[in-house]
Amino acid sequence: MSNTMITKHEKKRPMASTLAVVALGLSLSASLSYASADVRESQGMNRTQATIPSVSETLTARQQAIIPIAAFAAAGDMAKLNAALNQGLDAGLTVSDAQEILVQLYAYAGFPRSLNALGELINVLEARKQSGIQDAPGQEPSRAIPKGDALLAAGTANQTRLVGGPVQGPLFDFAPAIDEYLKVHLFGAIFERDNLDWQSRELATVGMLSTLAGAESQLQSHMSMSMNTGLTASQLRQLAQVLADRVDAEHARRAREALERHLATTSGAE
Repeated sequence: MSNTMITKHEKKRPMASTLAVVALGLSLSASLSYASADVRESQGMNRTQATIPSVSETLTARQQAIIPIAAFAAAGDMAKLNAALNQGLDAGLTVSDAQEILVQLYAYAGFPRSLNALGELINVLEARKQSGIQDAPGQEPSRAIPKGDALLAAGTANQTRLVGGPVQGPLFDFAPAIDEYLKVHLFGAIFERDNLDWQSRELATVGMLSTLAGAESQLQSHMSMSMNTGLTASQLRQLAQVLADRVDAEHARRAREALERHLATTSGAE
């Protein structure tokens, strides 16, 4: 597939596959218009918005480690999350990487799951410290997160780039507050934090959504978004295999089926 940031689309997609509502598990029936412009070339990318195009058809060990962390955190399985966090830190995740994944969890599985998972990360880090392991702290965001109208504008731009076009439809006309929350909180406050790249955030999101029965349309939407960050179909199939090997066969099935549904609706799919 193309290594550009955004895949070009020539037709409208069902609103049920619109990424904008993934965080809240909404089921939509309106249509979403996709822009055909190449965002990488026409709009430019800052560190948050750009992800390095894939140069391999396989996920790195670090990328693979993100998937079970996200899945077990979303499922609320602290014992398995503990093991996954240790494996992830051993595979090269920094403390900041793990924090960002678990903070982002709130948008998909709620604050209780996110808070519990962050508490477990504290436990893991303390145990590793007592064992003489000094984990790399990682980076903080390189710039201040905008506020107010500027944050809304940034979130809208991020959402548009990730989805591939402006997000609109009757649901957002009916409940404009949810549209604002998605843009401000998820695509703004979270995706503006540039200390975790967008490919990693999407791998985490797919891992989280794979645990949630009934979120199949949102999972499919995130398969589209993942490919819009430069991840390939082969890498996403590997993601499903990681779920099968390290997490749960049912979660893997959901991921595989969501990917194949997305590819079936995309002309020129791999």
